[in-house]
Amino acid sequence: MERRKMNSSEIGIIIQARMGSTRLPGKILMPIDSKLLLEHILFRLGMLRHPASVVIATSNTHRDDIVKVFCDDHMVACFRGSENNVLDRYYRCAVQFGFRHIIRLTGDNPFPDMEELDNLIALHLSGRTDYANSFANLPIGVGAEIFTFESLEKSWREGTEPHQIEHVNEYMLEHPEIFSTATLNVASEKNRPEIRLTVDTEDDYKRACFIVAKSCSEYVSIPQAIKLAEDFAVGSASA
Repeated sequence: MERRKMNSSEIGIIIQARMGSTRLPGKILMPIDSKLLLEHILFRLGMLRHPASVVIATSNTHRDDIVKVFCDDHMVACFRGSENNVLDRYYRCAVQFGFRHIIRLTGDNPFPDMEELDNLIALHLSGRTDYANSFANLPIGVGAEIFTFESLEKSWREGTEPHQIEHVNEYMLEHPEIFSTATLNVASEKNRPEIRLTVDTEDDYKRACFIVAKSCSEYVSIPQAIKLAEDFAVGSASA
């Protein structure tokens, strides 16, 4: 398989992904039309304008050996760390790869918006923020967050509560007196935070499959995904 053309840089995109989801086990490698869920994410990341390195960060448990095989098959870097201490997994991954700025994505969101991710990176770098995100205005599963290595390291050293360990960003969000933050504004046509474009349940998975199957292009734009998600809801309600 041809290696993906993703330039190395001090910006690292770390995709957390493991097979042990409680609600929908194995979802990260479930097929959505002709691609597995993780393949959709990697395909879309190939459209990013900013140079960045991509790493899939999975756990060191036996059931995630298949994730390492996926990474090897797709020639994407793989990091293995703690299954439950996701903050530690991110920190050690960032240290190993020497990232100065870290973008956090999750392996259950097949439709990250590359235009807005580029805008988020620009916002973070130009404003020299410690932490920036695009969650508030985009559909669920479309947004992203970016933070400096220093912010991640401080969170790793001081964020000891269970929710801080599980969600990586909680210590930063809970201490605005320490971390400078910013939120990305997006176009009104994408400002639909009530729309679900994540895959967390069986219904989410069916929606994602519907969106990809009905899309007019291989790269599903977010406005198109929103429209198709609404069509799916209508169809499900009338079924």
